[in-house]
Amino acid sequence: MRLETISPSPGSRKARKRVGRGDGSGHGTYSGRGCKGQKSRAGYRMKPGFEGGQLPLIKRLPRKRGFTNIFRIEYSVVNLTRLNVFEPESEVDLEKLITAGIVKSLRRPVKILGEGDIDRPLSVKAHKFSAVARAKIEAAGGTVQEVANAGPAK
Repeated sequence: MRLETISPSPGSRKARKRVGRGDGSGHGTYSGRGCKGQKSRAGYRMKPGFEGGQLPLIKRLPRKRGFTNIFRIEYSVVNLTRLNVFEPESEVDLEKLITAGIVKSLRRPVKILGEGDIDRPLSVKAHKFSAVARAKIEAAGGTVQEVANAGPAK
């Protein structure tokens, strides 16, 4: 094989469209832009969602727009079933949840949810509790204590 014999595979390279080079080029007269109008002019740029002056779809369907609440607090959620790994009568705080691998970090506040059942009395400390979780922990003979919230996580 020699360097001068190497060529790209057929169809892999396409010639650039040379517009504005006369009628004989195949892209003559209007250079592939059609006749007159805003889109035929130099510097034309259509904004995203512009529909030629017609009321755009995004304005016609307000329910599709929505918004993002910048004050929303994202919680690390823990279901009651996960708390059954702790010994009965023990105190479950945020540090113990991390060491047990139930919560990955304290970047987000922790919320205990009522999914599943708890079969032992525990003293649970977290940022928030759902009403069902609070009732199930207290019904099992445990106690619930809310710790101060660190605020919204960034």
